[in-house]
Amino acid sequence: MVGMRHDPSDPQLACIYCRMSEDREGGGLGIDRQREDCEALAAQLGLTVVRIYADNDLSAYSGKPRPEYQAMLTGLRNGLYGTVISWHTDRLHRSPRELEEYIDVCEPRQVQTRTVKAGHLDLTTATGRMIARQLGVQARYEVERLIERQRRAREQKVQRGEYCGGPRPYGWEPDGVTPVPEEIDVIREATETVLAGGSIRALAADLNARGLHTSTGAQWDGGTLSRMLRRPRNAGILQHRGEEAGQATWEAAIDEPTWRSLRAVLDDPSRIPGASNVRKHLGSGLYVCGVCGKTLTSFQTSGRLRKYKCRKNNCVLRDLELLDKWVVWSLLGRLKEPDAAELFTRREDDRVDVQGAQDELKAARENLDELAAAFGAGEIDMQEWRVARAGARVRKERAEAVLASAVVANPVAELIGADDIEARWHGLGLSRQRAAIDWAMTVRVLPAKVGRRPGGSYWDRDAVRIEWKRA
Repeated sequence: MVGMRHDPSDPQLACIYCRMSEDREGGGLGIDRQREDCEALAAQLGLTVVRIYADNDLSAYSGKPRPEYQAMLTGLRNGLYGTVISWHTDRLHRSPRELEEYIDVCEPRQVQTRTVKAGHLDLTTATGRMIARQLGVQARYEVERLIERQRRAREQKVQRGEYCGGPRPYGWEPDGVTPVPEEIDVIREATETVLAGGSIRALAADLNARGLHTSTGAQWDGGTLSRMLRRPRNAGILQHRGEEAGQATWEAAIDEPTWRSLRAVLDDPSRIPGASNVRKHLGSGLYVCGVCGKTLTSFQTSGRLRKYKCRKNNCVLRDLELLDKWVVWSLLGRLKEPDAAELFTRREDDRVDVQGAQDELKAARENLDELAAAFGAGEIDMQEWRVARAGARVRKERAEAVLASAVVANPVAELIGADDIEARWHGLGLSRQRAAIDWAMTVRVLPAKVGRRPGGSYWDRDAVRIEWKRA
């Protein structure tokens, strides 16, 4: 009922509320200090503390739910406490909306508010409520001013190419600048593996098996590893508000062309496997039907024999294990030939002017910075800024696209000259093996002849044609 008054709660029964916005030490030490001061105030006032509520590492300004604060309000509504004790009013609320809700709960029940630093707030009187609102406005102003200073400080750091803070980035110490050599090696190894056709999921599993974890000590998974490798900071590029913001002052883990090529590979939609199209066999989607030109797919017969067949017309049907063994034998045999190094590591004509693209990218970034400064100084209007920015962004995106195609890894390079090429081959994951085959050869499979071949085997090697792509 509107205007209904509640029976006043016993003012001698008190609860304590503590809150800390950011627990940098992670041990709740700030909460403990608030509690001790509040308990001392309760003893001084002769109050009985019934319960202590504490929200650790939660900001009242952010608007995120505070479970303990809401539980305290429920207790006040139920008449469990007649006094609330807090270290300061800004520990209770920094939002006018929250303050009004708190007043609505406390005023009709004549709940007292006692603070260590701001004294007594009597919300049962107009004067007390006015003081509480003034303190709330002041607290809100201080928070907003702090946010403005922090934002400006971050922008100045970005302009200087400095680290802006945050959780420790993988590969660097908490200062964001000093490299962690072991983690930098992982970034480079993972980059090379992905560019050579390796699977992110398999790579994450391998890192976990080797006891190499994330910067927080967690296990790797495909998503976490992919996000880490996508970071511009790995290439020494600052990121501010979700966008690249120029060169950083720390040393890059990998060069920019390599990173942009890596991003292009990771962003390729064909790399995102669904449950139904994850490759489980060496030649699925790689081997080609010698009759119609479609790729082969694998399947299992009712007798549990694994086979390859033409994906579209069933032109060919071959034993999966025998065909895979023949292809691997052919590849490894070719890699043992004296001219293998010359054939498979031959440098093609440079397709990308890396230096030119980097110069163009730098010029476009500087142009964007100059336009932003001119707009801020009032030298150009909004329409002029938008038109000019559009042209500069096109230049920037074209240069980035050029760099994204600059690095193409050779997935067979580590096999050439290996002391034990078979062991090295079997040490590769399936995704790396498939990449090596796709890089080196085209496997065309024809229908096999029926009957025993010379030598007693039923395997028709002549029905498998290997075409070397680098010949």
